Amino acid sequence: MPTTRDASVNHQRLIDAASALFFRDGINATGIAAVAEFAGVSKMTLYAHFASKDELIVAFLDKRNERWEAAVEQTLAASEAPAEKLLGLFDLHRQWLREGGLRGCPYVNSAAEFPDRSHPVRLAVDRHKQGVKQHLLDLAERAGLTDPQTLVRRLFLLLEGAFLTGALENDDSVFLVARALAAELIDAAQPA
Repeated sequence: MPTTRDASVNHQRLIDAASALFFRDGINATGIAAVAEFAGVSKMTLYAHFASKDELIVAFLDKRNERWEAAVEQTLAASEAPAEKLLGLFDLHRQWLREGGLRGCPYVNSAAEFPDRSHPVRLAVDRHKQGVKQHLLDLAERAGLTDPQTLVRRLFLLLEGAFLTGALENDDSVFLVARALAAELIDAAQPA
């Protein structure tokens, strides 16, 4: 008889399998049978954990967001100055692009495959992206930077553009350029 621990292990294996296949093949191109096989479980076991493929996709995005938030906290703890913390987020994005095999942002990839803004997958994407913006805003405000809303919009566009360009060009060094531009924007936003 399966134990709670077995169920927890299977749940995580399914999310890990989905993550690997979604990155490699795309979400819509990845079937439930492929996820179950990759995880080494039956389709029945998969459906015992996730009522639908959409639910599995949301779980994959939410689990990734949990890991992201933990990485953000670790990154922010490494610096004292809020402005340096802002730049640290560029370094973290670069690291995550590399960890994803330069396949791009799973949230942007998911949004492209699920254009309906009311779809649960898009809602998970929006939660994550709003979280990134909120981290930027909190840091900009703590740093006392002028017009933090405009600065955050610009920094967010740099992050997103660098992630996309890095994936398209198979080159994470674009984050060095984005980071340098971000530093210029942050310097320009310092109070007089």
